[in-house]
Amino acid sequence: MVFLPQEVIAKKRDGLELDEAEIRHFINGLTAGSVKPEQASAFAMAVYFRDMTLDERIALTTAMRDSGTVLDWSDLGGPALDKHSTGGVGDNVSLMLAPILAACGAFVPMISGRGLGHTGGTLDKFDAIPGYQTAPDNTLFRKTVKEVGCAIIGQTNDLAPADKILYGIRDVTATVENISLITASILSKKLAAGLDALILDVKAGTGAFMQTATEAQSLAESLVNVANGAGVATAALITDMNEPLASAAGNALEVVNAVEFLTGAHQDERLRNVVLDLCAHALVLGKLESHVEEARQKASLALDGGKAAEIFGHMVSTLGGPADFIERFDDHLEEAPIIRDVHADGEGVVTGIDTKAVGMAVIVLGGGRRAPSDPVDYAVGFDRLQPIGARLGPKTPIARIHARDETTASEAARRLREAYQLGDAAPVTPLILGQIYPEAKS
Repeated sequence: MVFLPQEVIAKKRDGLELDEAEIRHFINGLTAGSVKPEQASAFAMAVYFRDMTLDERIALTTAMRDSGTVLDWSDLGGPALDKHSTGGVGDNVSLMLAPILAACGAFVPMISGRGLGHTGGTLDKFDAIPGYQTAPDNTLFRKTVKEVGCAIIGQTNDLAPADKILYGIRDVTATVENISLITASILSKKLAAGLDALILDVKAGTGAFMQTATEAQSLAESLVNVANGAGVATAALITDMNEPLASAAGNALEVVNAVEFLTGAHQDERLRNVVLDLCAHALVLGKLESHVEEARQKASLALDGGKAAEIFGHMVSTLGGPADFIERFDDHLEEAPIIRDVHADGEGVVTGIDTKAVGMAVIVLGGGRRAPSDPVDYAVGFDRLQPIGARLGPKTPIARIHARDETTASEAARRLREAYQLGDAAPVTPLILGQIYPEAKS
């Protein structure tokens, strides 16, 4: 049977359901070059307006997953677990979650990305550590996962290459904001990592791509049902992103926050709760524990007993970073030349935070990218960020700024002040807005 890309495009344009073979042929053709960019553009626009059924989403995701190498971790002797966040500000969860899960008996081959828009990227944080290899060869990657229990690296060119091609087309054809296409893009890369189970952190709020809990739930349901349909046990937590999750925003500063979290020197309460809740659900999905509460206690013991910190240090050194990073991180991370407090224009209780604006202020400092090719200044950002409910005044600043020069320091401080709203009393917002498990089959 002759496959014609235009027939697939026309069928979806007309609102008809594509079968698995049609979708797989189209994606294979996209990877091989026989499906042209203009045809992929038309396909993406047809999906954008007509959307996809669950079966179509599963077929698209698995076809994109299979467009390159799919890793196999069956020789580990334990479950391969991972976590994905839809992005936020001060979201350094992966840095603590991976070693905690490893300390609980899991293996975590975590393939992460760089910053996107106003949100920070896990790889950018690790690039702040001298010597750390975010793009090791496959031998070192596998060695680290097997010997240490976790390795956090970047996506290789042979993992889900169809996603890279299609995303580039969507980015310039205004077809990014479609849940079917977002689902396939996120999951094709994660499922190519050969996971046994995946926990998702879907953010909602002023610092999230999904502004409302309703939007976040729709995406979470799609991700969970497609991943499970593709054979990977998956669940999602919907978490609040109406304020920075950690009290730091900026690459090296978030690494410091993570190390202090792991060693117990300083732990932000909201961050601790999100980390342990995600760990608990991942351990249950990976069948290392039967109940969430027992799994959370196990994760808490791994953290508070110091085992997770030890594993983090071992991971850093195995992937080329300093052997004494946990003990002497301040000696290894670059410090910005300008460090000072940022005070609010008035006094009062923090009643709200434009969290996206905080992320954009980090970009102004140079801690993020205005264009994909831009370099990142790993030393800049904010720490000691005050949460909603804090009372600000002459003795309690909004945060401490770390800047490269006076011009960017002044502009970022202005943006930070504008991002914070003050009043008499703060609203109470739940941290965990919901949890999504796969739909029960009848």
